[in-house]
Amino acid sequence: MTGVAVRTNWWVLVLLSLAQFMVILDVTVVNVALPQMAIDLGLDRAALTWVVTAYTLCFGGLMLLGGRLADTVGRRRVFLAGLVVFTIASLASGLAGSATALVVSRAAQGVGAALLSPAAMSILTTTFRGPERNRALGVWAAIAGAGAAVGVLLGGVFTAGPGWEWVFFINVPVGVLVAVMLPRLVPSGRSGQSASGVDVPGALTVVLGVGALIYGLVRAGDTGWGGGSTPWFLAGGVALLAVFVLVERRAARPLVPLSLLGRRPVVAGNLVMLAASALLLGNFFLNSQYLQHVLGLDALQTGLIFLPVALVIGLGTHLGVRVVSRFGGRPAVAAGFGLAAVGAVLLAQVPASGNAVLAVLPGFLISGLGLGAAFVTATTTAMAHVGPHDAGATSGLVNTGHELGATLGIAFVSTIAAQSLQGGGVTGFGAAFTATAVVAAVVAVGATLLVPAGRPPATDGPVFAH
Repeated sequence: MTGVAVRTNWWVLVLLSLAQFMVILDVTVVNVALPQMAIDLGLDRAALTWVVTAYTLCFGGLMLLGGRLADTVGRRRVFLAGLVVFTIASLASGLAGSATALVVSRAAQGVGAALLSPAAMSILTTTFRGPERNRALGVWAAIAGAGAAVGVLLGGVFTAGPGWEWVFFINVPVGVLVAVMLPRLVPSGRSGQSASGVDVPGALTVVLGVGALIYGLVRAGDTGWGGGSTPWFLAGGVALLAVFVLVERRAARPLVPLSLLGRRPVVAGNLVMLAASALLLGNFFLNSQYLQHVLGLDALQTGLIFLPVALVIGLGTHLGVRVVSRFGGRPAVAAGFGLAAVGAVLLAQVPASGNAVLAVLPGFLISGLGLGAAFVTATTTAMAHVGPHDAGATSGLVNTGHELGATLGIAFVSTIAAQSLQGGGVTGFGAAFTATAVVAAVVAVGATLLVPAGRPPATDGPVFAH
């Protein structure tokens, strides 16, 4: 590969990472701004919940469809379509003057993100080869992990400064820049197929199934696992996903080829992604609540404390790339979740009063370092073992795992910490952090057994490992 081609590829990575950064940022950046949004737009509690949930539901529910569209109608075309939708919806969200307008715009953002994100990862994995692909996926994993921390920081900065609208407006110039530059660097890659070849029954069942699961998990965070309609949505989501498998068995062009779900590396990568996302977003949720409601910090101060965590996640992904490239995924995933367990044990000791930095940062930094390495293992394990024709579907699976994991993690810890979240001291926080330590330790053992031994293949063709 010539020096010009190498430079071009890395500029492609920069642009894709910028787009992905916006998508991940919008999962958490809104949370800090919600109180001020409620005042300015007169939002009640239900509307506030939907400002967050509308984005998550559409993002997580439509990603498998977005991944398969990238494989069928072209990666660049789907990426740019998603980017345009996301950018316009971001502008509309910032200009929203009512609860309805804001929720609809947030849902449209989720639709754009569901097209953009899997197509971007598919472009990345087909652009880079061998060890360079592992490094590129390491950058991608760092974006996925650090975006949550930076989202909290920027949410505080914009809310305290120019206004909450800028958590959305900031996406517009970035979206325009990427939309102008990327077509100059990435070929169109037309597949000769059309969206009419997409498995519509499969798309409908998986969207409804994943959407029901995510909504049920969000409700579990509010009402508990057995409260209200939560069990019905969770059971309905599982049932619809079972129907999805049956539909895919009969489909001529399945949305997700069942052969993918039979490949051990793809399954392992997705489970690692789900667990890492659950632990990291659960940590962000608990620490944010603890810092603001127990220690009395404001949104900006909380964001500033999280900034070192974002840097350490980046360091963790860098170290993870080196470990995966040299020794394989097993040592990386064992060390990553092992560190996450140690960090959670330290966080379980949070005091009822004291220094915020000393109470939170040691444990959170250790966890962030380990989970950064886990994100790398997830992406390299899943994506290194599929050919270009399945790259979009696999990236859709990985990204769906990220969203499901994030929602599951928050629902899990908020249920355990319910007493403290309602103003009952720190006992609930300690119990929730202890539970995450147990989960991390179990995953450290289980994922080590599941992730294939050895280094990921250095080829760019399909490798069908089982």
